[in-house]
Amino acid sequence: MRGMGTILNTLLVALGGLIGLRLRAGLPEKLQGTLMHACGISSMFIGLGGTLAKMLRVGEDGGLSTRGTLLLVLSLALGGAIGELLDLEGGMNTLGERLKSALKAQGDSRFVEGFVNVSLIVCVGAMAIVGSIEDGISGDFSMLAAKSVLDMIIAMVFASTYGLGAVCAALAVLLYQGSITLLAMFFGSFASANVIEVLSFVGWWWRWCWS
Repeated sequence: MRGMGTILNTLLVALGGLIGLRLRAGLPEKLQGTLMHACGISSMFIGLGGTLAKMLRVGEDGGLSTRGTLLLVLSLALGGAIGELLDLEGGMNTLGERLKSALKAQGDSRFVEGFVNVSLIVCVGAMAIVGSIEDGISGDFSMLAAKSVLDMIIAMVFASTYGLGAVCAALAVLLYQGSITLLAMFFGSFASANVIEVLSFVGWWWRWCWS
C-alpha cells in the first residue's frame, strides 16, 4: 500500500515520544547519550554508504572516479540560500508556537525547542526524501521502515528531555513525507530514472553531512 511508510514513520515517532514522556524522570542521561550515539553512527554509515554508491565509479582499468561534485556544491549553496530567504527556521518556530497554543501547553518552556529540533532531525536527509519517493512510486517502504525505527529512538530520547514538543514532531513527518509521497504518486511516472537517481545522490550526500 502506497503511503504506508509515512504512516508507519508518523506512528513510531509519536510512540517513541510518548514512551519518552513516560520515562521523562527515569531515563538516565548516560543512556540517552548512548542511544543518540547509536542512532548517529547508524545514520552516518547509512548516509556514507548511499553517498559512495552514487558518487564513486569504477573505471574499466579498475580505478575509482567521482561524479557530481559541482552538483553537490550548487545544490547545497542554493538550498541554503533559499532556506534563508524563505526563513524556514522562523516558520518552524511559528508552527511550534501555534501547536503549543492549541495544546494549551503555555507552561512548557521547551515545547517549541523540542518540536523544532526533533522535526529537523527526523525530516532532514535522503531517507525521508528518497524513501518517500520510492513509497509513492512503487509502494516500497523498506527504507522508511528502517528510518522509522531510528526516528522512534530519537523521539523517545528527546521527549524525555524536551517533553510534549518532541511528540508533536510526528505531525511534521506526516506533512513533509506525506507531501513527497503524494507528489511521487501523481508525478512519479513522468520523472526519468536519471532524475530520481540525482535526487537520491544529492540527498544521500546531505544525509552524510548532517550525520
